[in-house]
Amino acid sequence: MACSCSAPEPKGPAPGFRKALWVALALNLAMFVIEGLASLSAGSVSLMADAIDFFGDSANYILSLSVLSMGMLWRGRAAMVKGLTMATFGLFVWGRALWMVKTGSTPEPLTMGVVGLLALAVNIGVAVMLFRFREGDADMRSVWLCSRNDAISNMAVLGAALGVFGTGSAWPDLVVAAVMGTLAVTAGTSVVRHARQDMMNARSQDSAPSTAEPSPGAR
Repeated sequence: MACSCSAPEPKGPAPGFRKALWVALALNLAMFVIEGLASLSAGSVSLMADAIDFFGDSANYILSLSVLSMGMLWRGRAAMVKGLTMATFGLFVWGRALWMVKTGSTPEPLTMGVVGLLALAVNIGVAVMLFRFREGDADMRSVWLCSRNDAISNMAVLGAALGVFGTGSAWPDLVVAAVMGTLAVTAGTSVVRHARQDMMNARSQDSAPSTAEPSPGAR
């Protein structure tokens, strides 16, 4: 009997992952609109950063859905794009925080707190839903990391709202925004490393020499 002459098929997505992505996509798009409008109303850079993060996550979920049925190489490439996007988002938040330092404006804490609570509830729900997929390939891991980071960021935004309310200063908002930027950069770097490894593994499988048993009578 001849052995398979092709590399092993890549492991497909876990059952239920596609449906979970669609639910996460809908929730993230809704929160992007809500939190984006609220950030403009409140003048909060941490709230704006979180809204942009919701938008970035929505784009990442769309990317994940588009390559879900493809091989490991393409899923690794998608994860690479997402990791770079996460890191770029973090750098943008740092820049936005520095710009707000120069303007010296103080955000409105009540809007920050109410919208932050809503965003936290959404992100905890999404993170719990995606928890069982956290040990998958780089693409699945990047989705889990996005959701985990979002929940942490929302708690930080709530802390910033309390800080602004208690001090009357913009510094708690700016500090939290800087922390959120750092979290995005470090998570993006982790996803990029994982994606590179997945892509290397996929290429090594594709380039593996085929093996077959000699036919009967062959010498």
